[in-house]
Amino acid sequence: MQTLFLALLLAAVFGLFVPKAQAKLRETLKRHPKSVWAFPFLLTAVFALAACLAGACSVQLIALVLAYTLAPVACVVLGADFLAVLLLWLPLEFAAGAHLVPRPVQGFLHSVAYGVAILLGLILFLGYRALPGMKYNLPRDRRDWLLPLIGFAIVAPILVVVGVAIGFIPMPHWSTTPGGKMAAAVGIIFAGTALPEEILFRALIQNLLMRRFGEGWKTLVLASVIFGAAHLDNGPQAVPNWRYAIEATIAGLAYGRVFQKATSITSSAILHTMVDWTKHFFF
Repeated sequence: MQTLFLALLLAAVFGLFVPKAQAKLRETLKRHPKSVWAFPFLLTAVFALAACLAGACSVQLIALVLAYTLAPVACVVLGADFLAVLLLWLPLEFAAGAHLVPRPVQGFLHSVAYGVAILLGLILFLGYRALPGMKYNLPRDRRDWLLPLIGFAIVAPILVVVGVAIGFIPMPHWSTTPGGKMAAAVGIIFAGTALPEEILFRALIQNLLMRRFGEGWKTLVLASVIFGAAHLDNGPQAVPNWRYAIEATIAGLAYGRVFQKATSITSSAILHTMVDWTKHFFF
């Protein structure tokens, strides 16, 4: 049941790749802008259902989720786009409300909250704001498929050399994981990590920075440093994990450059998937 629930959330996120779905969402919110306030209640209801299925539903938890979903809507309506993104991102980054959830189901409900956040971000910026430059569409030409391969060929050796030198990763080794599991991991990493992070850090944060400061290298570096800093609280080394932050900043430069050159967010997400997949199975 939990897997099915997450699959339905993922289907909603992927469904917005369909141009007609995007157009319908924009048209509805343009005609009835106040209807944007319905989405926090709808998404909170989705989370509440998941919490009930997990045996973790409580008034305090649902109230917290409702406040979490209402706040970014208020910010976008008021024109505070950067603040809206921060309010979507930071509570999840620091696992706000985790103490209200039993440990055995924290992973599931965090994934549901993650899906709710991504979906709300798309509704607000793709639909309500119709923010240009998000590139939330499927690949449009061969270049969108070639750019991730070129990016990987350039950045992967740098990440390996730097990662080994600073002690973030060991020397590469051949994977003993069965081929079927390795193949399945591609889709899991793309859908569960790469695409959501690219929506947040490239389609929203980097895009907003580019619209404010231009597409120069300084903006690319700033967006990459933000992406790197987001990994300071990740393992496996001690937190703050400066090693991970350095590697993520370098990777972020490649992801960001591919995002700038491509016509689809999927290009940087594919590169992101390739990097994470390689690290997971060969280091």
